[in-house]
Amino acid sequence: MPAPSPLAITTSSVQRLLKEEASYHKELADQEKTLKNLEEKLKAGSADEDGNEAFMLKQHQTAIEQTKGVFGPLKQRIADAVDKLEDQLAAAEQAGAPEAEITQAKAILTQGKAAA
Repeated sequence: MPAPSPLAITTSSVQRLLKEEASYHKELADQEKTLKNLEEKLKAGSADEDGNEAFMLKQHQTAIEQTKGVFGPLKQRIADAVDKLEDQLAAAEQAGAPEAEITQAKAILTQGKAAA
C-alpha cells in the first residue's frame, strides 16, 4: 500500500482537529450541566455527607475555565491547518491527484473554514 499523499495527511489533520473541537464543546456542555446541578443542590441545602460542596463547586468552575481556555489555541491550530490544506489542495489539483482525495479535501476544507 502506498504512503498517503500530503493532501490526504493534511485533510486528516484538519478532520482530527474538527473532531477535537467538537469533543471539547461536548465536554464543556457536560461540565456546565454538572456545575448547574451542583449549584442547585447547594442552594437547596441538600449537603452531601462529606461536606465538601464548596470545594467541589470551585473544582468544577476551574475545570470549565480550563476547558474554555483550550478553544483559543485550538481555533488557531484549525486556521493554520485550513491554510495548509488550501495550499495542498491547490498543489494536488495542479499535479492531478485522485478525484476522491480532492473531493474529500474540499468537503473538509468547507467544514474547517466554518469552524475557523
